[in-house]
Amino acid sequence: MTREMAGGQVRLSQLEVEEVHTRHHVCTGVQEVRVPPLTSTSEPPSLFDGTTRLYISYICPYAQRVWITRNYKGLQDKIKLVPIDLQNRPAWYKEKVYPENKVPSLEHNGKVLGESLDLVKYIDDNFEGPSLVPSDPAKKEFGEELISHVDTFTKELYSALKGDPIHQAGPAFDYLENALGKFGDGPFFLGQFSWVDIAYVPFVERFQLVFADVFKHDITEGRPKLATWIEEVNKISAYTQTRADPKEIVDLFKKRFLVLLNSENLVAVGIL
Repeated sequence: MTREMAGGQVRLSQLEVEEVHTRHHVCTGVQEVRVPPLTSTSEPPSLFDGTTRLYISYICPYAQRVWITRNYKGLQDKIKLVPIDLQNRPAWYKEKVYPENKVPSLEHNGKVLGESLDLVKYIDDNFEGPSLVPSDPAKKEFGEELISHVDTFTKELYSALKGDPIHQAGPAFDYLENALGKFGDGPFFLGQFSWVDIAYVPFVERFQLVFADVFKHDITEGRPKLATWIEEVNKISAYTQTRADPKEIVDLFKKRFLVLLNSENLVAVGIL
């Protein structure tokens, strides 16, 4: 492989070649076929046989975080995806894999780990591929601040659905708009794509769809940085390959949240 220089062509170093291949894989990765989720009648895989497995649900935003991480780091061949049907989950998952009986979980080196953000960091620290945590101290510190806020962000949005959604959700989206203006070297929270983007994007994806469909509201209105962020993150195949079907997300919202919805009255229950 060569590159153009003022005096002609020179051969790329091995490191540069690897970087090119990594970026190509990250940005243009081959679309995986989504196998049917395992159900209560499904046999378990050959557990603890040395295979690294990521247990997910295709619709779960928490599992999506770890799924994005796996894809972004180019680990599709090293971490096997195992989808679970959460409405009809197999008994062996709780009994033999993860007693918490939720997703995501990661089977690696003879043990099973859980909690989405912990798994994002674990995979980033223990597997090859582009780092998701910047080395710059200021960015690292701000990233930790944003990560510590993500649960507050989601709670504020879910709470807003029980009142005046458009008005009450505004501050949560404004927080993102302001955070996206912190660094000027890229469109993402820390300039370049990082674990912070991974932490937030599954929820922004869902609420953008719900607000547009149910409340006829564009969450990016008056928030140009948020609009650009959504546009740019949708150029990353590691993320787009994990997106749930928009209709399924909206239908799930309506099923779990909406008891009564008309032009004047909304009663919300449950969690998305």
